[in-house]
Amino acid sequence: MRFFADQLILGLTDGAIFALIALGYTMVYGIIELINFAHGDIFTVGGFIGLTLISILGLQHAPPALLIPGVILVFLVAMSLNGLLGVAIERVAYRPLRNAPRLAPLITAVGISFILEGILFLLKGPNQISYPNLLPGGSLNLGFASIGVGNVFIILIALGLMIALNQFIQRTRVGRAMRATAQDRDAARLMGVNINRTIAITFFIGSALAAAGGIIYGFDYQTIDFSLGFRNGLVAFTAAVFGGIGNVVGAALGGFIIGIIIDFVGGYFQGGQQWSDVVVFSILILVLVFRPTGLLGMRVPEK
Repeated sequence: MRFFADQLILGLTDGAIFALIALGYTMVYGIIELINFAHGDIFTVGGFIGLTLISILGLQHAPPALLIPGVILVFLVAMSLNGLLGVAIERVAYRPLRNAPRLAPLITAVGISFILEGILFLLKGPNQISYPNLLPGGSLNLGFASIGVGNVFIILIALGLMIALNQFIQRTRVGRAMRATAQDRDAARLMGVNINRTIAITFFIGSALAAAGGIIYGFDYQTIDFSLGFRNGLVAFTAAVFGGIGNVVGAALGGFIIGIIIDFVGGYFQGGQQWSDVVVFSILILVLVFRPTGLLGMRVPEK
């Protein structure tokens, strides 16, 4: 029972990271029907921005009284800068191709991914870089399981951001504009919605959440490298498809489920770490074949 609980906590922790990345995929696809394959590398850039800010502020040696405000500042600044990166990519690479055949922006997204990886390789090198864990240490003993305090914070941070995003989309004027644009772009334009601004805000939010995921990943694994976004981006994309691409709640749910599956396969089967990717992408194929709309996606008529 203890081992089961340990794997479940690890799965929820990894799932929280995948969910934050998957939200960016699902938001962009929902509003402009683009699979932004550069999003995994935007996640990596966000992690490196967080690491740079931690070094500048000297938080790894900060007293406890300054640590919590410092970590909050790192999250806010890194998410803002990464959000602006997402907006810049949308403006330069995707907006000119908005009315082009779908293959053109898809190829552009792959190109942006390689560009970001190349820049990170030149700036940070090919080796893994140590990442300080600024989350509280220790564990909570529940009798049947021991839960790390850091894991609890990671899950709570991710859930808090997801709830805030959902409330923003459902209750704000910008959120209504995003939903209207996703449903019918031309009708939204006729109703006075600024389409370019709405799409830019969508990229900003998705990239900001990816930065939060990158920082959380660094805290959890205490390492980061330039190619981190490739595998994690693909897994997060699988989570978005599994939950229902275009559905924010579905992407979050898919991220947690995929994280749990990966850790249970890795924990319960011999050589499971090598088989976890096989299981994840097998799930992707099965979902695309038997339920293309995912768990919470809705089937809509073809226009």
